[in-house]
Amino acid sequence: MNAPLLEVEGLRTHFFTRAGVVKAVDGVSFALAPGEILGLVGESGSGKSVTGFSLLGLIDPPGRIVDGSVRLEGEELVGMPTRALRRLRGRRIAMVFQDPMMTLNPVLSIGTQMSLAIRAHDAVSDKAARERSAAVLARVGIPDARARLDAFPHEFSGGMRQRVAIAIAMAHSPAVIVADEPTTALDVSIQAQILFEMRELARESGTALVWISHDLATVSSLAERILVMYAGRIVEEGATATVLRDPRHPYTRGLLDSLPATAEPGRPLNQIPGTTPSLLALPPGCPFAPRCAHASGSCREDPPRRAAAGRAYRCHHPLERVA
Repeated sequence: MNAPLLEVEGLRTHFFTRAGVVKAVDGVSFALAPGEILGLVGESGSGKSVTGFSLLGLIDPPGRIVDGSVRLEGEELVGMPTRALRRLRGRRIAMVFQDPMMTLNPVLSIGTQMSLAIRAHDAVSDKAARERSAAVLARVGIPDARARLDAFPHEFSGGMRQRVAIAIAMAHSPAVIVADEPTTALDVSIQAQILFEMRELARESGTALVWISHDLATVSSLAERILVMYAGRIVEEGATATVLRDPRHPYTRGLLDSLPATAEPGRPLNQIPGTTPSLLALPPGCPFAPRCAHASGSCREDPPRRAAAGRAYRCHHPLERVA
């Protein structure tokens, strides 16, 4: 087996506010192999995006990583000096944001922005940077890539802008790309094209992807392995097909039951009762217990981590295995 590209152990990211401490990420651990696509799913507010930002050290006050380890190719990123971390961002680990306009400057041409990103890490000429930019744009499916380098972001559609953002992330063939819901605002046909391109890029280049999403359908078609996140914690993990076919945690089951495709025609969706708890005041023990039909007194204690056959889950009362 290949050594992991990315190893995350006990990651905790907290935000220190006037109202109290928000435990946005609370003990997250996972490993990522070369070329692997890992899905990170959960409701809004579950800590998915903060986990992604933490991997790149993009947490600003009042937030900070208070504990844990993030090792990229064996090199510890937590506590790394800012200048050294900047040299790694974009070159060995990159991020694709949900809104491409967070990546793109509206007053600079696409070619200028891509050349700046390339020359930030590689001492190449303007001409060489432009040639590389055109090649990467073509690789993500932008037609007539060389001519489009002179265009500005507003001259691209939403799907094309997202392709440009992905191209910038791919410019240095990083070891890891963290994609934070990059297809959420796009129509279904454009989503499918980008998902196909991302799978091909991972397969051809060996780049590993952390794909953050609330959309189980998208993750099921893309990711080989899935992490289900709730209230800052990973509550279930394993091979995507196995977890979605045979969930052991009641929260995972609730997410699946709330999908329109699972509802009988003419009948309402099966929604998870209640709301996500405030990360300022989590209940004792299992944070999902107040919304769980299987909860008992033992759920006031932290649930044990049960692991077997390449999967794991945290629950006092796991669901029965599907025959």
